[in-house]
Order: sequence, then structure tokens, then C-alpha cells
Amino acid sequence: MKSLISLFVLLWAALVHAISSSGDRLLVVLEDVAEKEGYSKFLGDLEGRGFQINYETPKSEGLSLFHLGERSYDHVLFLPTKAKGLGPNLTPKILLDFINAEGNILLALSASQPAPTSIVSLLLELDIHLPPDRQGLVVDHFNYDVLSAPEKHDVLLLPPPGSLRRDVRDFFSPVAEGGELIAFPNGMGQTLGSGALLTPILRAPSTAYSYNPKEQAETVDDLFASGAQLSLVSTMQARNSARFTVVGSAELLSDKWFDAKVKKAGEKKEVSTLNREFAKRVSGWTFKETGVLRVNWIEHRLNEVGVTNVTNPKIYRIKNDVTYSINLSEYSWDKYIPFTVPENDDLQLEFSMLSPFHRLKLEPTISSEDSTTYSVSFKLPDQHGIFNFMVNYKRPFYTNIEEKNTVSVRHFAHDEWPRSYVISGAWPWIAGIGATVVGWLGFCAVWLYSKPAKSGESKKTQ
Repeated sequence: MKSLISLFVLLWAALVHAISSSGDRLLVVLEDVAEKEGYSKFLGDLEGRGFQINYETPKSEGLSLFHLGERSYDHVLFLPTKAKGLGPNLTPKILLDFINAEGNILLALSASQPAPTSIVSLLLELDIHLPPDRQGLVVDHFNYDVLSAPEKHDVLLLPPPGSLRRDVRDFFSPVAEGGELIAFPNGMGQTLGSGALLTPILRAPSTAYSYNPKEQAETVDDLFASGAQLSLVSTMQARNSARFTVVGSAELLSDKWFDAKVKKAGEKKEVSTLNREFAKRVSGWTFKETGVLRVNWIEHRLNEVGVTNVTNPKIYRIKNDVTYSINLSEYSWDKYIPFTVPENDDLQLEFSMLSPFHRLKLEPTISSEDSTTYSVSFKLPDQHGIFNFMVNYKRPFYTNIEEKNTVSVRHFAHDEWPRSYVISGAWPWIAGIGATVVGWLGFCAVWLYSKPAKSGESKKTQ
């Protein structure tokens, strides 16, 4: 009976942890709890994936992201609010502390409502910039929906974003077999700084631009940004792998546009939107359901014949042959799978002191149902000291891997040097020593066994 109860507890724990690699507690902040009905499909998808959702307004007195120094929630979703500020419980400092505590934030903006000052200050801390008036509308007179925005042209129709680079995996592009498009209605664009942690997911077309419809209703003189300068969906992954995503259009997540029919300007047929699948992929990445790497174990050892190959020794000798292995898994929605390095990218090992002595490519050697082992063999340098086995893998949209194992590398011991007769360069000197010894022994033999003539016999002869 106890074994059955233990098995049930383990299965239940596995089910709970299979939701998100960082937890299932989700806080949704919105103007009024009743507004959640407009996002029922999106929120229903989150609940279907196992998230425990708590709805709060900025004015809620019991709202707190921390309790006794620990996070009260694992993730936060901000929907547009009419309030100018978010109150004392959601200040920029508290939100930054939440990110520093490895909390994840998904922020949805809207061009119809100015962004709260707390959000603007937080975005400035992250080097993400909104229009100066905290309100701007993105329009495109060539890539708009003729059914819903024939005059304003503020509903952009965009193809799936695709991969950022050839060596970066694409987590956000839904499959569009029938030419489906992403609808981006009533959106606010952002511009990104030059920080290495910022990455755009969805950029505006070259013909799009952002302006203030209230102040520039008749003529547009001063643009906030245009073309690829505008990021419509942006991400920031901190050095602790906490994730922050800005979706410029909250309406993109609404029920109205999840299964809507749209027709792009210049096209003849209507197509469905990809908003539901795109929203799932963006929220799944933000809440660490995808793109999460885990190091299962690390092993380094001697790789020499006739030597006891102890695992993870603390000391090596110069010119030893060693093998380094690291076992990695990738979390994908509800389970861990073997991690595969993207095409045109490398997973590398550095063997370094102050700077790398070796930088080697790790090759996959063993693969199982939930992990892949990457290994490399090499010879240690002819330099003694304190060295590090280091794997520093930081790529867009993947959590960071920074593993360092410190070892000592010593000189040869007095009984480990090769004998002189093994070294071919010493053979002339050994031959010279041998010739000297043989010559000296020969001289001694001649000297000892050479008998001089007797003096008496010499006189008689005379």
C-alpha cells in the first residue's frame, strides 16, 4: 500500500513539474477581472497547459510578487490597463527584482491605451524604447487587412517570422501550409538598444511606420520609427535566464483574432490567422516551456592505456590524454528531450588558464530518450598550473549554460621522465659516452698487461 501511495505521489509530482520547467504559478494583471473574457481562448490554453492562474488588478491591496523574500509567482502576464501607474506593489524596482529572482514576464501593449509609467521605466532599464508620449500606432499601407481596416490600415498581416539567423533555432514560427498570416491589430512598436540580451521576434515590414494618431491625424511629420527599426514582438533573456517578452498588440492575444478570417491588400482569397499558435509559442517560450537546457552530468578523465582512469580527478599531468563529456537535455513543452545543437552552430569546450589553451568542438557520442552526451578527447598542454574545463554556451532563445570545473596540472615526476635511450636526439651523446668508456678501459688493459723489458739482460747483451 505504501509503495502504491509513493508511486502516486511521484507521478503527481512529475505531472506538476511537466508544465513548465520553472513552475506553474501565473499572475495576470489587468484593468478589470471581467476583461479576461476577451482573452478566454488564450487564457484557456494556458490553463490547459497546467498553469495555475491568479487574476489581480493594479489596485488590489493583496497583490505582492514576493512573500518573505521568495517569489509568490513564477510568471506574470500584463494586459493593458488605463491606470497611469501600477501602484506601489508593481514598481520598476520590484519588477526588476522579480526578473533577478528568475521570474518571467509577458507584457502586452496596446496603441489605444498609453503604457503605464512603471512599465515605461522598466523598459528603459532594459533598453527597450516606446514612443515619447507612451502611445503610438503602427500602420502599413501595403500589408494590411482589407476586411477590418480598409481605411486606417492599422491591422498588419505578417508571415511567420522565421529564424533569426541560420545558426539559431526557430521557436516562434507556426506552420502556414495554406498561406495563413499573423494579424497584428492596433499595435505599438518598440525600438531596441544595442544590448546583447535583446532579440526581436517579429519585426515590422519595410513599409510600416509608427506615429501618434491623436497629434498627427492629418499629416505625419515626425515618425517615431519605421521599417525594420520597429520591433513588434521583442524578447530579453537575462544572464540568469529569466525571460521578458513585449507583445506590441494585446489584441493579437484576444479571442477576436484567434480564428479570424483576413484578406491582405492585393490578394484575392481570404485566409485564417495564425495568432493562436503564434501566441502559444511566444507564451510557451516566455514561461520556459521551450528552449530550456539542463546539464545532467559532467565527466572528465584520463584516456591512457595502462593507467587507472579515475572519473573527475583533481590533478592531471602535463601532456596527459584526457576525455571530457557533458550530458545535456532540452525541455520541450512537457518533457525533456535530447538536445541537438542547431545546424551551423557548435558546442565548444575551452581548456583555459587566463586564456584558452584549447578551444575544441564537442561531438555527440551517446543519445538516449531524454539526453545527449557530447565528448571530446585531447592532449593537455605542456604548461603546469590551475586550469578550467569550461563550457560557455549562450545563444538566443536558449537558457545559458556556463559550467566550469577547475583542475591542477603538474610537471612530470622524477620517475616519469622518459629514459635517455628512448630519445633519439640523445643517441650521439650516449655513443660518445660509450666510446669514452670503452677507450678508457682499453687503455687501462694495455697499461696493465704491457710488460717492460728487464734492465740486467740489456747489460749482458751490451
